[in-house]
Amino acid sequence: MTNKFDAIVIGSGISGGYAAMELCKKGYKTLMLERGRMVEHGEYPTAHMDKWDLPNQGQVSLEEKEQHYFKQNRLHWWVKEDVKHFVNRDDEYPYDEDERFDWIRGHHVGGRSVMWGRHCPRWSDIDFEANKKEGVAVDWPIRYADIEPWYDYVEPFIGIAGQPEGLPQAPDGKFIAPFPLNFVEEKMRNAVKAAYPNRIVTPCRTANLSEYNPDVHKGTRGQCMARNRCKRGCPFGAYFSTQSATLPVARETGNLTLQSDSIVMEIIYDKDKKAASGVKVKDANTGLITEYYARIIFCNASTVGTAAILLNSRSETFPNGLGNTSGELGHNLMDHHYGMGASGTLEGYDEEYYRGRKPKGFFIPPFTNIDENTKQKDYIRNFSYQGGASRATNAPTGVIGADLKDEIFKPGKWRINMECFGEILPYHDNRMYLNFDKKDKHGMPIITFDAKLRENELKMREHGVKAAIEMLEAAGCTDIRGRNNVTAIGACIHEMGTARMGHDPKTSVLNKWNQMHDVPNVFVTDGACMTSAGTQNPSLTYMALAARAVDYADKQIKSGKL
Repeated sequence: MTNKFDAIVIGSGISGGYAAMELCKKGYKTLMLERGRMVEHGEYPTAHMDKWDLPNQGQVSLEEKEQHYFKQNRLHWWVKEDVKHFVNRDDEYPYDEDERFDWIRGHHVGGRSVMWGRHCPRWSDIDFEANKKEGVAVDWPIRYADIEPWYDYVEPFIGIAGQPEGLPQAPDGKFIAPFPLNFVEEKMRNAVKAAYPNRIVTPCRTANLSEYNPDVHKGTRGQCMARNRCKRGCPFGAYFSTQSATLPVARETGNLTLQSDSIVMEIIYDKDKKAASGVKVKDANTGLITEYYARIIFCNASTVGTAAILLNSRSETFPNGLGNTSGELGHNLMDHHYGMGASGTLEGYDEEYYRGRKPKGFFIPPFTNIDENTKQKDYIRNFSYQGGASRATNAPTGVIGADLKDEIFKPGKWRINMECFGEILPYHDNRMYLNFDKKDKHGMPIITFDAKLRENELKMREHGVKAAIEMLEAAGCTDIRGRNNVTAIGACIHEMGTARMGHDPKTSVLNKWNQMHDVPNVFVTDGACMTSAGTQNPSLTYMALAARAVDYADKQIKSGKL
């Protein structure tokens, strides 16, 4: 294989897959490097299994958790038999914590695009303008108008099921048909709107094909079967992933070279050309180190992975990491905080049921700190909810045998659950850094996390729980149970901010085109680029920014500026 390409993409997840596809479509010979193993579309071993087909009804043994998943087991819902083959083992991929950080990773082709939550709301100017208005961190160098056409561009290809609502804080997208609210969710929507007109219960905006259009949904896609086994990998290609969508299109161009088991150690900097010349890569199996060269490099190794590579790319010009003259690389680490919300029982409606297991439930967009009328005195920014209504399992005590079987198959009472997702501010002191005195099995410096929730988030949580209870009361629920289980950063799996965008090279790593201020042929289009966190799931924004950055790089190359 040649070691010279037009472009190199580091990482094969949501943003890396999109960047590689766009580069290939524009005619660039592109090398996509993935540090983990190869996973082809369809290689999803538990996709067709029922719960009783899995060992221990899907539960991982305590011994295995203690040996291999001792950090991730702090999130008791996460490591199960149906997904553990896509989850890194903590003993094999160590990291250190000054403050607890729940790092959920999957080192394989497709990355977390195989097991992501798929909720795809747009950001709005309320998000892009917040830092400047409030004097927090630095100003975003873009606004909604800059990214709106790129949302329009990526959404039809992704396939996002959703319902227009006309909300400025949650702009409508180019939706396919929504997965409709079930009877009780619709009742909740009407009741909440009557009691709180600015709180809207709408179907989740999800990257699952509620309807399939072969002329638009390229790759190996098919219509959603409403099995709700998405996190295992979808053999029907019904949800958007690297395997089902971007990788097939990139391959069809003939311009893609995909190399798995390839650990990018550092980006090579040419001080004479004042540009990156390529990457140094270690084969994860043989240990062989190879250098690959390209005109442009896209970093999409994840928020933490990209920052680690850049921090490890030290040279005479950049002794503290590639493009790190601002000193901001690794800082401003964000996520969304959750573990807060409420649930309640809705009596009656025993004759109502629903068909299938739709992939997502409802979404309640932010409704605080939107304008002067919703401004809060205790905290800035906002939160949103995701949730759903379903009928509980009817499992009475004191019943055995055939009678128990009969009772179990009778649906129980309706219960509504709401999970609140809150914004974390971009604090400079929330960071990750490298310990160059401590190495992993591949000789890479160990990543250390030092980030935590602070007063603004803790105040927000109180209101998030209170508002959830209010809405369940409005819907007529009983047995309402609020919860506020403070999570560590990382637990929401929405890491952002370690190489932020900004106007000023003195206070940011990237410009408005996701291009490094100091090294113009290096682009960062994963979560590392984010200047604030919003409250929305961020993957849609990553893909829009990736497509936008590729288009910009292409124009710069063709005009001889890059």
